Amino acid sequence: MAIPLDPEEMVEVFGDHDPTRFDAEVEQRWGDTAAFRESHRRTARYTKDDWLACTAEGEAAVQTMAAAMSAGLPASSAEAMDGAEGHRRHIDRWFYPCSHRMQTGLADMYLADPRFTAAYEERAPGLAQYVHDAIHANAARS
Repeated sequence: MAIPLDPEEMVEVFGDHDPTRFDAEVEQRWGDTAAFRESHRRTARYTKDDWLACTAEGEAAVQTMAAAMSAGLPASSAEAMDGAEGHRRHIDRWFYPCSHRMQTGLADMYLADPRFTAAYEERAPGLAQYVHDAIHANAARS
């Protein structure tokens, strides 16, 4: 992502998380894709306020799924799938066009890459699998 924020704004928006930490790997793996180019184009113009709105929206989608899981609802519940749809729309709005097929590929990566898995598991044990399953259920629902 192109993040034109100064160091103080980066901390304000992202806290301890450094979204640029894997830039080289991301560019190496996906730099030749339309999604990468579109994400870079969009994010290059975001202000601090845009980033704050973006991160809040993404957090809300994940929180919806986490709350559904915590309530004991299956990943195929309307609540969980609504969170998954919010996640897809968040990516589509802020980064690149995100079809259900694209999103299920991301969900598969959330389980295949231990870094993604750990990010979800830090929030709640089992959340990575739950998010994966909710995304797949939402894709089937569509």
